[in-house]
Amino acid sequence: MNDSQKTPKTSRRQTGGADNQPAPIEVLRQARAQLAELTGMNAEKVTSFEQAEDGWTLEIEVLELARVPDTMSLMASYQVDLDHQGQLTGYRRLRRYERGRSDAHRPGGR
Repeated sequence: MNDSQKTPKTSRRQTGGADNQPAPIEVLRQARAQLAELTGMNAEKVTSFEQAEDGWTLEIEVLELARVPDTMSLMASYQVDLDHQGQLTGYRRLRRYERGRSDAHRPGGR
């Protein structure tokens, strides 16, 4: 048995492939970490993720102001743009809201 038979093979998608692009899960991790470092706010979750022509576009929810009770905390949704290597190229706040409120202004929101 040679070394290539002993080593499990990973798909091009998992490793980023020959063109050195990170896997999608790594892009998510990098986006959350970079946004948190730049804004000083906790990136809680990614609510939207898509590959764009010039990289990646994500929507990330962050905790902007913690309050008691927690349902009154102020949250914000940010659009985050990254290049093909996962480096942040820009971000902007889309909206602010209290954690306990539903968003009736979005498509599909009721």
